[in-house]
Amino acid sequence: MPDSDTPPRMGFFTDTSVCIGCKACEVACKEWNAIPEDGLELTGMSYDNTQGLGADTWRHVAFIEQRTSLGGQESGVAHQDLDVFDAARRLDSSPSSPGPGASAPPPDQAPAGAPAGQISPASPDGRTELRWLMSSDVCKHCTHAACLDVCPTGSLFRTEFGTVVVQEDICNGCGYCVPACPYGVIDLRPNDGRAWKCTLCYDRLGVGMEPACAKACPTDSIQFGPLEELRERASGRVEQLQAAGVPEARLYGESPEDGVGGDGAFFLLLDEPEVYGLPPDPVVTTRDLPDMWRHAAMAAASLAAVAVASFLRRPR
Repeated sequence: MPDSDTPPRMGFFTDTSVCIGCKACEVACKEWNAIPEDGLELTGMSYDNTQGLGADTWRHVAFIEQRTSLGGQESGVAHQDLDVFDAARRLDSSPSSPGPGASAPPPDQAPAGAPAGQISPASPDGRTELRWLMSSDVCKHCTHAACLDVCPTGSLFRTEFGTVVVQEDICNGCGYCVPACPYGVIDLRPNDGRAWKCTLCYDRLGVGMEPACAKACPTDSIQFGPLEELRERASGRVEQLQAAGVPEARLYGESPEDGVGGDGAFFLLLDEPEVYGLPPDPVVTTRDLPDMWRHAAMAAASLAAVAVASFLRRPR
């Protein structure tokens, strides 16, 4: 029987549909964990200035600008004749533009050209051809974590909360964990050569506090709690969005049946995983290690047998 004193597995549910790209999670993560500043260089492809996860970036907010519509709205609408100043003046009066604080028009009041329950920006007929996708990425704390499998020193370990943590004082900088991660999360810090990644604020969990990033998130895009509760909550959120006219809403990383046994940090996405820089079908990279070792052992035994036979047949 399970130990009643063992805490439930904890994790993150990131609802990208309410992420505003404020990067408060990035700042809070760096401040609490004393992570070095990492350059803040623009990619040239977006307004993102942290580019991706790494040894010095444990939370990364992606900014994805798309020439596409939201919730099935018609794309390819020409806006050359739109008077933006007039549109701005009509923000509080136009039925195509909800007022401050509004999130969506009532279903019976949706303007022509805009699906019921969807946001209608200041544009002709409530249509748009541009949208932003924003998502705060983090270590997934996999159920089957390849980084744990390949670590030779025991620096990586699984905590009582089900999370995966690096003990930097034990890490020898071998780097085996870097290519082992199917998400490209863990990395070596150039100035000391050791591996670093998100710990899910293990020190905070131990005293009953939530992780710094979730605490700082102003929209509750990053939600922290028992993993089973988060999965149930996320499923309901997807149903809500799909009923509101966003059929592309989906969960990523929540299923225990996927290639890594389910993630401890999973996401609600509004497009394909590849759009967010996530692998569409992640698989634990050490999955085939037992077979590989077995075949290697068989090959070694065969070579040894051939060598012995050759020695015995040698003329005396």
